[in-house]
Amino acid sequence: MSKDNPHMGHIVLITLSAAIGGFLFGFDSSVINGANGALKAHFNATDYELAWAVSLALISAAIGAFFAGRIADAFGRVRCMLFASDLFLISAIGSGIPFGISDFILWRVIGGFGIGMASIIAPIYIAETAPAHLRGRLGSMQQFAIVIGIFVALLSNYLIVQIAGAANNTIIGSVKAWQVMFWVEIIPAVLYGYAAWKLPESPRYLIHKGFTDQARDVLAKINPEGVEKEVEIIQASFKNKKQPKFTDLLEIINGRERISPILWAGLGLAILQQLVGINVIFYYGTMLWQSVGFGESDAFLTSVISSAVNLVMTVVAILLIDKIGRKPLLLIGSIGMAVTLSTLTICFMSAGADGSLPGMAAVIALIAANLYITFFAATWGPVMWVMLGEMFNNRIRTIAIAICGLAQWFANFVVTWTFPVLTGKDGIGVGPTYAIYSFFAIFSIFFVAKFIKETKGKELEDM
Repeated sequence: MSKDNPHMGHIVLITLSAAIGGFLFGFDSSVINGANGALKAHFNATDYELAWAVSLALISAAIGAFFAGRIADAFGRVRCMLFASDLFLISAIGSGIPFGISDFILWRVIGGFGIGMASIIAPIYIAETAPAHLRGRLGSMQQFAIVIGIFVALLSNYLIVQIAGAANNTIIGSVKAWQVMFWVEIIPAVLYGYAAWKLPESPRYLIHKGFTDQARDVLAKINPEGVEKEVEIIQASFKNKKQPKFTDLLEIINGRERISPILWAGLGLAILQQLVGINVIFYYGTMLWQSVGFGESDAFLTSVISSAVNLVMTVVAILLIDKIGRKPLLLIGSIGMAVTLSTLTICFMSAGADGSLPGMAAVIALIAANLYITFFAATWGPVMWVMLGEMFNNRIRTIAIAICGLAQWFANFVVTWTFPVLTGKDGIGVGPTYAIYSFFAIFSIFFVAKFIKETKGKELEDM
């Protein structure tokens, strides 16, 4: 597409509408941060039960991500978003009215399917509708929406606790504060469904299904110059190529296709983004800071501050990604995370017998944690999603992203399930747990340097 005078208003509207799914992704996955302590007390749950309550949603997210590509190819990108919005709505209502820990997990699992689908369909849709020279910035809107969702979830949790006094206190009649935390999600779930209903379908999906005239109309609204040439290029990228199947990826993984290295690169990016432990901060941050000596209100406020840092630095990433490029940002992030996570490891190793940190160690840990979030949010947070959306060619994109999404969410599950167990009374402690995250941050430096290739400015049809 030409870089001259694209219809930016239409492009941004498309991107923002698609990214509402990212907002729900962030909100739904982080809202439990403020509720998990209250849930544990309300249901008298064990460390293992709490781990399952938080992490099983991530298994369903992995399944949702795995099938999102198939659903998007069969029914369209927009219908996939509409289905995800329904799942978010059902989960939001049900999570606030559980009778026990088992049915609470069921409602969270339903939301998890929505999270997984939204995590995959947004980068696919944005990559397929954005001009190449703006794709990095517009693709970063997915991560920007995720961190806004995280911030709003933690901020609303904090405000609700300020009103109620504690997460397990009643706030309206017999309704407890933690129940209201989940019901807040009803509003963005409805908005997501409405926005998706108004979106145009992806022009690449339309061309692949033979709806060429409709695709021309969509492309003309994005950029009226060179529409016919763009249609021809997209058609050529699908010509004489069989419908992708999951067995194709098995051949790729086994090295029988030349594009095998790019799939491994995508898998590495997806897995390492989680193994550095970032979601421990956003899923368990309130409990983590309470465990090292913070009061409940201060712990909630600390989580809000951390999410605000996450939000601001994602804006920095959006401004830099199409200037600096993807690979340099990943390297900067890996080095920064390695240093800050190692610092956190040392601080947590100095914790007293009761788990609390001595005065100066607590201050250093708080600074290091927010610097860690700074490096992640400005680099690996958005760059991983941008690259997954653009690094694969048209024919295998949805299936390849589905596989990478499955791996990403499984890694998320592993980290999320193991944290309360590793740091519980029978675990290895917070310090050694953070040493594990530090190792993967260091490993990511070498992985990026050797296996990641720059994609800045390339057309999707050139991948």
